[in-house]
Parts: sequence; C-alpha cells; structure tokens
Amino acid sequence: MILSAMLTSSSALSMAQGVIAQKTLTTEGALSIAHAALDKCHADGYHVSLTILDSSGLIKFQLRGDGTGPHTLEHSRRKAYTALTFKRTSAETAKAWAASPTPPPLIEGTVGAAGGVPIRVDNDVIGAIGVSGAPGGEKDEVCASAGIAKLLESAK
Repeated sequence: MILSAMLTSSSALSMAQGVIAQKTLTTEGALSIAHAALDKCHADGYHVSLTILDSSGLIKFQLRGDGTGPHTLEHSRRKAYTALTFKRTSAETAKAWAASPTPPPLIEGTVGAAGGVPIRVDNDVIGAIGVSGAPGGEKDEVCASAGIAKLLESAK
C-alpha cells in the first residue's frame, strides 16, 4: 500500500516536471504589433516590409509593403530571426560582431543589420519582429519597437 502511494506520488511529480507552461504570441498579438509598426513607419513616411516570428522561429505574420524593394521581405525575416536567436536587437548583435576579434558565428538566417527586436513578456522572449525598408536600420528598429509597445500597452 505504501509502495503504491509512493509510486503514484512519484508518477504525478514526474508528469508535472515533464510539462512546462509557456507564454505564446497569439495571432491577434502579432497583428497588433504589425499594425502599430506599419502605422509608425507610414507616419514617418517610410514604406517597409515586416516579419513577425513566434518563439520557434516560424513566421507568424509577414507583409511586403507597397513600394518596397524585393529584398526587404527576406531581410525583415533575417532581422527578426537574429533578434530571436540572440535574444537582443539585431543592432546589438551587429555591434557585438563588429567589436569581436573573431569572425561572427555562421548561423544560417542571421544578419548584422538593425531593425530586428525580440518580443519580450516579462523575461520570456515569445517572438521577434524585423522591419526593413526605411532609410536606415535604426529607423526600422523604431517602427518595430513601436509595434511591440502597442502589444505590451494593450496587455496591461
């Protein structure tokens, strides 16, 4: 009887340890980020493309903006992937690579250009956004950050 109770208790503990709770970027959240980022870029006069990735690196939302170059869609995905992979802005990653005495790591799909920002909820990175097409990556990053701010503001 005692052995049976111990096995049952141990089994329940193992089940709890085998499952994790995880924050997830919803479709509505991704759309909210996209709209706010585009609104910011359009208000500043920029035509951009953007990509939003989930925490697994899969595309949650992607848009090639009117009047953008053909490269901007893929470039926005790479910026987002860089931000997700390194859990910091793609600009911070570019600066770290430039300051390093060794060559940057060859991670397929990453790029050393500003415009990618991780999407954080508390301390968890639940995705990333990359924006491409403004005249300078720092302007892309402002738009991406505006999108994330809108999501976080609506989550309060």
